[in-house]
Amino acid sequence: MSSVNSKGLFDDPAPNQPLAARMRPASLDEYAGQSHLLGPGRPLRVALEQGALHSMIFWGPPGVGKTTLAKLLATLTDAHFVTISAVLAGVKDIRQAVETARQQAAQNGRQTILFVDEVHRFNKSQQDAFLPYVEDGTLLFIGATTENPSFELNNALLSRARVYVLKSLDDEALSDLLNRALSDARGLGEHRLAISDEARTILLGAADGDARRLLNLLEIAADLVPDGGTIETTLVSDLLNDTRRRFDKGGEAFYDQISALHKSVRGSNPDASLYWFARMIDGGCDPLYIARRVVRMASEEVGNADPRALELCLNAWNVQERLGSPEGELAVAQAIVYLACAPKSNAVYKAYNAAMKDVASQPSHEPPLHLRNAPTKMMKELGYSQGYRYAHDEPGAYAAGEDYFPDELEPRQYYHPVNRGLESKISQKLDHLRQLDEQSTVKRRTDR
Repeated sequence: MSSVNSKGLFDDPAPNQPLAARMRPASLDEYAGQSHLLGPGRPLRVALEQGALHSMIFWGPPGVGKTTLAKLLATLTDAHFVTISAVLAGVKDIRQAVETARQQAAQNGRQTILFVDEVHRFNKSQQDAFLPYVEDGTLLFIGATTENPSFELNNALLSRARVYVLKSLDDEALSDLLNRALSDARGLGEHRLAISDEARTILLGAADGDARRLLNLLEIAADLVPDGGTIETTLVSDLLNDTRRRFDKGGEAFYDQISALHKSVRGSNPDASLYWFARMIDGGCDPLYIARRVVRMASEEVGNADPRALELCLNAWNVQERLGSPEGELAVAQAIVYLACAPKSNAVYKAYNAAMKDVASQPSHEPPLHLRNAPTKMMKELGYSQGYRYAHDEPGAYAAGEDYFPDELEPRQYYHPVNRGLESKISQKLDHLRQLDEQSTVKRRTDR
């Protein structure tokens, strides 16, 4: 990690450092994104220009520049910079930082910025330990967190620090960062690499708003291309085969929260379902991601017990896309409540999985001849469509006893409707059709 020297400037990064560390910006002009905070006339920019920095909390997803911004503020204000990680540090480290701050003030008259990464990991007593020194000006406190400060930080600390929300970087900011990494001498400039347009697009999408992720992927790709070469689509695609996009917009507990939402819907509890939905929205999760998951829940948890659920969820997704936030979230909330209150069936989900398991474990059986179309004379001569029974010409529009499975497979039942909602009627109908099949089989045997 780069440090701040006695002049307040970043030390030159060591060449063996990761690309993401080497490309830490040395000025606000090089800083990627966060124009809502650092653009002309924006709050943090104004505070910086007026020399009126205050204690603050940077809240945002990984890789958006929380640590980098804290270091830049120290650079631009000629402040001494001390950093600790809440994962490893304790009250003893806080006291040591306070002593360092006092020494800097006495010897050099310099303000000390104490940067605490993952500040939400500190417990209440550890957070309280900052308060006297923030209050009397010994420290200018900057905390970084991926978690919602309202849930994770003490009210006393929040009252003394302003919360700034850092957003995921858009494609324009990421693209500028990629260009700088390829051309800057601190980055990959000496390798004279190019990147194809399609490979660039794939990398930007895979970064998912995370600058560190983008630079890490770029560095891996660059290691596999000779100097003067081009990073191509095939190489980038191969690198991404075993990686996942980052969906965690609200902190590391995201997957636990989406699981809690799904299980609350399955458990027919609309109130708990709404709570987990609100938690994720409040934490910064993309509402469209939740909308997609809700559509999945409609098929997995409700299915044919209430087919209207799927249509309602698709409509909610559409509303979210059309209206955006915050109006669209109400439609998603409506769909969630409907799913939670609807009759439940996972019969289609289980049937689909069973069919997929059969297909994966068996040869690729051909469709039987009587189910194949015969648009040509030759195909008719080969027996295509011969013996096929057109269901609409049969009593009740049902060809009793007809076999639709491959010749090599005995007919089997994947779908077992539950006795809830519409599926109870579906179950009755399928039972009736199976009785007709049995009667047809008995009749054929008798006719022989």
